[in-house]
Order: sequence, then C-alpha cells, then structure tokens
Amino acid sequence: MPDYRIRHATISDAPVIARHRVNMFREMGELPPDDAPVVESASRARLVAQLVSGEYVGWLADDRGEVVAGAGVLLHQYYPTRANPRGRPTAYILNVYTEPGYRRQGLAQQLISEILTWCRAHDIPRASLHASWVGRSVYEQLGFAPSNEMRADTGAAPTARAAGT
Repeated sequence: MPDYRIRHATISDAPVIARHRVNMFREMGELPPDDAPVVESASRARLVAQLVSGEYVGWLADDRGEVVAGAGVLLHQYYPTRANPRGRPTAYILNVYTEPGYRRQGLAQQLISEILTWCRAHDIPRASLHASWVGRSVYEQLGFAPSNEMRADTGAAPTARAAGT
C-alpha cells in the first residue's frame, strides 16, 4: 500500500476539490454531464472564498504529489442547545471523494478520522453528513448514526444551467 500523505487543503487546491465534487455527483447519477461545467466553476469560486474565510476546511490525500482523495468540513453556526450549551459551530462533512484507482484502500476512513480528530481539537461537538449507499458503511464504522433530519425542496433554487446565465 502506498504511503499517502494527508494534508490540509489550500486555495490552490480549489480546482481539484471542485472536480472531485462534480465527479462524485456524476457517479451518483445526480449531475448530468451538460451541467457539470457550471457546477464545477461555481464550486471552485465558493471554495476559494470559504477556504480564505475558514468557513471551509479541507483535507487531501496525496500520492507522490497527486491528490487522490479528499474531504472537507463546512462550519455552521449553531444556537445553544442542551447538548451544545455554548452554541459551538457544528461541522458538515462534504466533498468526500476518492479517485477510482485508489478506492478500497481506507483513504475515506483516514480522511474522516482526521476530520473527527480535528473537530475534537477545535471543540466542535457535532459532525454530520449525507452518505451515499456506497459510503454508508465507512461512516457507520466511525460512529455515525442515522438522524431525524428531514428536508424539503422549496422550489426556489434554479437549475445548475440557469444559475450560470
């Protein structure tokens, strides 16, 4: 097994993270090829801004200088609750992706473990994510459990193609 180096993402990594995001959605069948360029461009722009502000923190796995996997955290402000009385931010884990030739080598598990360690070190009491069926077992092994989240599409969001116009 190669010796992967896990490192924090920088602004210069925004293009590869955006590409990983698009590939992830395409592989899940949730992004038509015609919409991919608009989503990738918009993701890249947002990643640059959020990496600078610290709202997004990313981790990447390198194999001899090539990024082969990644995952990130979007920090959300949170109001105080009984479980989080100081209202500490929570971490939403996203952009978890491994290049096809590097799958089934434990990279996603390593990345998520790094994120959970970082959350503990930064007093972030909760991490959540949306899991694909392929990734669900990785997250369950790390202690993630289904929650009571519900959601509704409001109809206000334009399609990816319309957003680019």
